[in-house]
Amino acid sequence: MSSLLRLVSLPLRAPMLLVLVAVSLYEGLRWTGPTPSPEAGLIGLPVVMWSVDCLHAVVVVLVCTMPDLLLQRVSNLMAASRVMSLVITLLIVTVGGLYLLHLNVLSNVLILASAVLLARLDLARIRVNPPPVRQALALVVVVLVSASIGRLVAA
Repeated sequence: MSSLLRLVSLPLRAPMLLVLVAVSLYEGLRWTGPTPSPEAGLIGLPVVMWSVDCLHAVVVVLVCTMPDLLLQRVSNLMAASRVMSLVITLLIVTVGGLYLLHLNVLSNVLILASAVLLARLDLARIRVNPPPVRQALALVVVVLVSASIGRLVAA
């Protein structure tokens, strides 16, 4: 019973979780673009764009939740060979360049990443430290559910 009470009171003890929910709701509102006309032949485009936005949010949450594990794996891979080091460096530079070309995507990434990091910091402040995979899964669920609610509100 006490664990259920602590789980329910978590947003009150860690208010940055509410900020994460609000940011995710706002992002869900913004992810809904104009629906294309049936004559254009792009009927499935909103579904594809929603899937890409959700994948984008999952990647941002995973990178912000498990940076030490991801950096360790990437550095081990880069240390394995010079070719892998070159490929990974070019991939990072190319993806970074694409984000810089599309500044609205960069701002969405920065806003969502900041909210996730603040939520993690608030959870650490109240000494709630689940394993990284479990914390990443919980934050992904919070972000995707909130974004889905925002999308439903906008529709």
